[in-house]
Amino acid sequence: MTNDQVEARLARVMERIGTAAERAGRRAEDVEILPVTKGHSPRAIEVVRELGVGRIGENRVPEAEAKRSALGPTPGVAWHLIGRLQRNKARRALRVFDVIESVDSVRLANSLSRIAEEEQRRPVDILVQVNTSGEAAKAGFEPEGALDAVGEICALPGLRVGGLMTLAPFTGDEAMLRTVFRGVAGLLARCRAEISGFQGRVLSMGMSNDFEIAVEEGSTRLRLGTVLLGER
Repeated sequence: MTNDQVEARLARVMERIGTAAERAGRRAEDVEILPVTKGHSPRAIEVVRELGVGRIGENRVPEAEAKRSALGPTPGVAWHLIGRLQRNKARRALRVFDVIESVDSVRLANSLSRIAEEEQRRPVDILVQVNTSGEAAKAGFEPEGALDAVGEICALPGLRVGGLMTLAPFTGDEAMLRTVFRGVAGLLARCRAEISGFQGRVLSMGMSNDFEIAVEEGSTRLRLGTVLLGER
């Protein structure tokens, strides 16, 4: 992996984001890229940082721990956990990651809140994961209970809920993808309207295979791996 290769891919991705945003009457600058470096060497994180992208996404706590140890300090890079987090790894996760995007239960949120309070750290930035696709294999709150869950999580000390995250089905069915993404966008709008004090604006949805549709449906953060960094 070279800087030139990733820079060329980044330019192409930004062009595609711009075109999709224009179709939707949005501003491309309102959509940020989260490079997914899971499965890549620490070098991928260095390349991303050198190209001025200030965030990376990893799926597993042990892999991220090893990379942070190998790299040392990474000023200017926020580390996002985008994979499922087991509660028994919550404390370790908070030592490695700046943002937890995959809070998929109130029990996990309570654990993160308790640890943040015990360690007297700054509020933990989180996203609440929702499952609007109905897939049994996907984590996240079901739409019917998500609003109440977000309200309950927002009331916990030590947490700062920035918005919502979802994993869409891996499919070429555009209608299905749009239904999933619209469901999350609609839920975020309801959270903002109905939960007192909730100001979250982040919609983390869209990956390499569907990010243009996600942009058209309101995504503000795209989790991009292969299309940006190549095959693992």
